[in-house]
Amino acid sequence: MTFPQRLIDGYNAFAGGRLQDEQDRYRELAERGQSPEIMVIGCSDSRVSPEVIFDANPGELFVVRNVANIIPPYSPDGQAHGVSAALEFGVGALRVKHIVVLGHARCGGVRAFAEDIDHLREPLSPGDFIGKWMTLMAPAAEKIGPRAGASLDDYQTRLELANITNSLDNLMTFPQLARLIEKGKIATHGAYFGVATGDLSVLDKASGAFRPIGRAG
Repeated sequence: MTFPQRLIDGYNAFAGGRLQDEQDRYRELAERGQSPEIMVIGCSDSRVSPEVIFDANPGELFVVRNVANIIPPYSPDGQAHGVSAALEFGVGALRVKHIVVLGHARCGGVRAFAEDIDHLREPLSPGDFIGKWMTLMAPAAEKIGPRAGASLDDYQTRLELANITNSLDNLMTFPQLARLIEKGKIATHGAYFGVATGDLSVLDKASGAFRPIGRAG
């Protein structure tokens, strides 16, 4: 199979437009390296690109994406840990000042976890990598309690929000990062994006509620 034509067309549009407009910025980033102040842990979902949602320029965001925007707890067991490695680099090398966990509505990973509570489904592969990864969401499910009589859609939304706060809690299990947060060197934030509406809500830590950000204009 050949390289996707859509990507070739997209690159040509980029090279003939934005790249020319921002060539000096790219050269500067290449020479002095990156120094983003904000790290975003988002979902791999193709509909939820942090760079698009926040209209970011090259070099502004250090982005890590995985299924369901999960941050696992600190686990120095000698195994490879992609998210933990990214946190270590973002905090220790780039010295970011903000860490944002960006969740979203209609998350496929959260939906799969919610549906598996009702009935066990066949894994997508013998390795069941997604199934094992989604077990990290169990503490979030425990916090909101059983689904009971709620609709699956309503339960999914509650779980999506709880998953964001659970990931923020897991940040505090990293000793070095926890010390920096407690000293006010790094601030952590939770955000939730409505795919259909385009609305963005931000976690109010005092109340535990997600508050919508008003749109300008």
